[in-house]
Amino acid sequence: MTLSHTHQEEVINRQRFAFGENWSRFLDVLDEERVAQAESSLREMLRVDSLAGKTFLDVGSGSGLFSLAARRLGANVFSFDFDPKSVACTQELRRRYFDRDPNWTIQEGSVLDRSYLERLGQFDIVYSWGVLHHTGQMWDALENVAPLVAEDGKLFIAIYNDQGGASVRWKKLKKLYNSFRILRFPLSLYTLVRQWTITVVKETCRGQFLTAWRTYKRERGMSPWHDIVDWIGGYPFEVCKPEEIFEFYQARGFSLSALKTCAGGLGCNEFVFHREPVIR
Repeated sequence: MTLSHTHQEEVINRQRFAFGENWSRFLDVLDEERVAQAESSLREMLRVDSLAGKTFLDVGSGSGLFSLAARRLGANVFSFDFDPKSVACTQELRRRYFDRDPNWTIQEGSVLDRSYLERLGQFDIVYSWGVLHHTGQMWDALENVAPLVAEDGKLFIAIYNDQGGASVRWKKLKKLYNSFRILRFPLSLYTLVRQWTITVVKETCRGQFLTAWRTYKRERGMSPWHDIVDWIGGYPFEVCKPEEIFEFYQARGFSLSALKTCAGGLGCNEFVFHREPVIR
């Protein structure tokens, strides 16, 4: 059975959110400012000005935005995703910005397929933002990306924060979203209200209105509405505490070089790990 058939069956059986469909709609609103902000996000967390001469692996490329950002920063990029529509999104961005570029490879693949990963080799930077917790086997996925990082290389991941009971409730809502199509728009609106009401009220009291919504793309170049749909639909869904991730990779020869948490709230904690060179 091919990966495409496996993915389609999981979507049809309501076991998986169709991330690629959401990201294909995001491409309609992608503009130069969003791409520039994605580049800025990579430079900030990786603490570099350029990726020239570096190899960059995008594990679960999604819309392809960060593969594009890495390529524009000079990296040789390899992108793969389990969702064939996400693969198509990434291919579309390559067509728009780097048509037929030999330094940007795009494939369909799974981070849970160790035989596939072993054929890829190692990379200076392995990037996987908001992906591994949607595999259904998060700890296996976290394990599988470690060998892909070259010595003295970096691993940049983002994983959903464990909010305890709140995370359990969100998981139930996500399952409902994928199980009943009629509930998708109401649950998206519910998520919009939960995530944005406090911000809008605070801004209105200061004489502002929807400023944060309009400037949302300045953080990572993403679209607030498409991120909301990605959040409420994102299933499978797993979470963990920051210290669990830190201890997991410390035991595998990595040191933490950058950390951005969501302050114990809703969203992802971001980690950049450095793979220590082996002393010979």
